[in-house]
Amino acid sequence: MAFSSWKRLLLLGKACRRGGPALHWKRCCHWSAGKSLDPEVRAFLEENTEVTSSGHLTPEIRLRLLTPRCRFWREKPDLWPYGDPFWAIYWPGGQALSRYILDNPCVVKGRSVLDLGSGCGATAIAAVMSGASQVLANDIDPIAGMAMILNCELNHVTPFPITIKNIINSEAGKWDLIVLGDMFYDEQLADDLHHWLRKCIRIHETEVLIGDPGRHQFLSHSIHNQLQKVIEYSLPEYTRQENNGLTSSIVWSYQPSNSLESC
Repeated sequence: MAFSSWKRLLLLGKACRRGGPALHWKRCCHWSAGKSLDPEVRAFLEENTEVTSSGHLTPEIRLRLLTPRCRFWREKPDLWPYGDPFWAIYWPGGQALSRYILDNPCVVKGRSVLDLGSGCGATAIAAVMSGASQVLANDIDPIAGMAMILNCELNHVTPFPITIKNIINSEAGKWDLIVLGDMFYDEQLADDLHHWLRKCIRIHETEVLIGDPGRHQFLSHSIHNQLQKVIEYSLPEYTRQENNGLTSSIVWSYQPSNSLESC
């Protein structure tokens, strides 16, 4: 599969994202729920992804993903006209977070939620379905933002605001809960996340949940010593096959002992 080369970047720790043609709204840092999709990009995504609800932990959520039946699963990655479509895979950490929220709606009900590195938007969608009072999705890829809107439509969910700027290391926003999955694939990014999340907890007493299937970069990072295991899910066979044999994914609660200290 040609597409496996993209996936390998994340599984082994990607160093950067491949660029793509600029979109006319790419410089926008915030996308409101009412913004319409570019018709050309909508048509491209609908033609080159498959709507699926099988093979992952949340069959309640339908998503547009790249699957073996899609053209670009077989094409050379360079033919994809935009940035690398990491959003088009439902990664195991995000699956675990989404499953946990759907099974435990009290975690988000009536609360404000930031979905960091949202990708396909499944965890943000799960938060809306479970009664979150406010949801903001964040991903630096504008195409991911478009895909999230399509996925909201599939699940009859009112599209939530999306920000496509890098908010890590920015001023800590006031959120009741921050969720992030599969984000610890690069050492510098992991360090930045560790520092920023600790600051959010110190300033706003934010709760932080992290989803990860046990990748080396995550397990070897110092943040792992400040996590409490919440729940572990066995991954479906399809997800195992597409993630180098990873068999389970865990939701962790980040509770730094020094959160009251200066960051």
